[in-house]
Amino acid sequence: MTIGIVIVAAGRGERAGSPQEGPKQYRFIGGRPVIAHTLQTFLDWHRSGPIVVVIHPDDEGLFAASTADLAKSATDIITTFGGDTRQRSVYEGLRALSDTGATHVMIHDAARPFIDLALLDRISAMLDAGHDGVLPAMPVADTLKRGGADGLVHETVSRAGLYAAQTPQSFALSEIRSAHEKAAALRRNDFTDDASIAEWAGLPVTLIEGSADNIKLTVRRDIEMADERLSRQTIRTSLPDVRTGNGYDVHQLVPGDGVTLCGVFIPHDQKLSGHSDADVALHALTDALLATCGAGDIGDHFPPSDMQWKGAASRIFLEHAAKIVRDHGGTIMNADVSLIAEAPKVGPHRESMRRNLSEFLDIDMERCSVKATTNETIGFVGRREGIAAIATATVVYQRD
Repeated sequence: MTIGIVIVAAGRGERAGSPQEGPKQYRFIGGRPVIAHTLQTFLDWHRSGPIVVVIHPDDEGLFAASTADLAKSATDIITTFGGDTRQRSVYEGLRALSDTGATHVMIHDAARPFIDLALLDRISAMLDAGHDGVLPAMPVADTLKRGGADGLVHETVSRAGLYAAQTPQSFALSEIRSAHEKAAALRRNDFTDDASIAEWAGLPVTLIEGSADNIKLTVRRDIEMADERLSRQTIRTSLPDVRTGNGYDVHQLVPGDGVTLCGVFIPHDQKLSGHSDADVALHALTDALLATCGAGDIGDHFPPSDMQWKGAASRIFLEHAAKIVRDHGGTIMNADVSLIAEAPKVGPHRESMRRNLSEFLDIDMERCSVKATTNETIGFVGRREGIAAIATATVVYQRD
């Protein structure tokens, strides 16, 4: 099976604005013409066969300019001129496609730029299963009213079984071309879409779930909203992926000969109690780094129940967290540690602590900050029963 594509782009789009603005399929949304967005999706789809674009005779220059930056050259796309109705334009597209060896066709409106690959896959799966016609559609959600010439509501129409048709509408190529030829021979030019021609010709058309995003740009506001949507997406993807993680840890002080903070041993009449070396600063910073990529906390990676970590240097934990961050595509930009203790004094050791952080994290020392404060004799810290640490890490991640 070879699935050809017919993109209908010959309309003038009178409802989308003034003639000076040009046909809607060539208006810009998100920095590119509407038709370029539409075509790019089909060019990216792995099952796309030959592509025919039906354009207006006056639009050859517009089409060439609008498709110049596509992933494939515009020379890979067949163009043909449309007629005075959409129905006639589709027929011309089917005729052009018939010479390419395609067995099936997807007929799509150029002004539906938000078609997605998942919908194309769903449609092609139905064609693979032997369905001659496939129509993506969405159930009608609004309450429907039938009005009269008097401007009054005459009845409420049941929504049961009602659907809003979308494109691409897909068929066996020979069948839908025959239906179009039959309609042309009988001078029937009142069909609003290809599924209605298929129904009239007796071809079965199978409904499948469409896509809420697969809207047709019809009026000026549709184009403005599409541009706003794509512009927001562009801003989001162009901004750096900066993440900030926080960590907090506390360890009890017990009688001893000194404490280790940020990898620096400071003589003192107490020590910190813990399974490892109880370096409260590095523990908090380890948690901060892990938080930037959702990798749990220090206890998940180094459980205190595991005896291999008894008395271990906490730099092991911090370097492990830094490796996890880098394996996730992160670049550590900044590490900031605040120590909360009545004693010992941190100030004389601050630069040694910063050098250690720089070494452990493999970042410039200017990106490493260590601060200290007391708890003004309040609480367990004020009573010299423990030392607490708060850490913040900033990491920039690569976008997919």
